[in-house]
Amino acid sequence: MGYHGWQGNPPGTEDEARRRIVKAAMACVDRVGLAKTSMSVVAAEAGVTRQTVYRYFPRLADILSAVALAGVEDFAARMARHLASFGSPAEVAVESVVFGVLEVPREPYLGLLLQAGESDFFTVAVTSAESFALGARILRDVPVDWAGAGIATDDELQGLAEILMRLFLSFLQHPSTPALTDDQLRALVRRWIGPALQ
Repeated sequence: MGYHGWQGNPPGTEDEARRRIVKAAMACVDRVGLAKTSMSVVAAEAGVTRQTVYRYFPRLADILSAVALAGVEDFAARMARHLASFGSPAEVAVESVVFGVLEVPREPYLGLLLQAGESDFFTVAVTSAESFALGARILRDVPVDWAGAGIATDDELQGLAEILMRLFLSFLQHPSTPALTDDQLRALVRRWIGPALQ
C-alpha cells in the first residue's frame, strides 16, 4: 500500500493514509505558511517519501483541496451561528452571502485554494452538489419561516443555497471595482435578493 516510513506507524487503510497526509499538510501550513508548503515539506511532516504523497495526491493543489474540505464543517458551524441571529429569510439569505465573501479569505484552510491561485479547484468545490446540500442544511437549520417566504420543499431550499453560493463565489473571485464596503455589499445583495424572499 505504499506505507514506506510513516514514522514507524503505518496506516491501516488508504483513507487513513490520506487523512494523515492532509493532517501533515495542515501542520505545514500552520508552521511555515502556504508559500513554503510543498510536496517535499508535506512528505517530511508525514514521515514518508514524496512518491508516497504523490500516490495519494498527484498535485499540491489536490492536497490543498483536501485541506480546504477539512475546514468546511467548522466554517459551516460558524456561519450557522452567525445566521441564527437574523429573523427573516431575506436577512438570512443576504447575510449568508456577505458572511461567505468576508470570511472565506480569512479562513486558515478554506481560503487556501484562492491564496494558491487555484480558483478553478475552489470553484469546483463550491459548486458541487455536496456544497449545495451543505448550504441547504445550514439554511434549513436557521429558525426562520422559509415556507412563508415561498420555499416549501428541500429542493427549493437547495436551489436557494445554490443561487446564494454562486453569488458569493462571484463576489469573492471577481470583486467590484472600486471595492465595496461591507455595508455596500450587504445593501446590493439585499436590494436584489431580498424582494424574492418577502
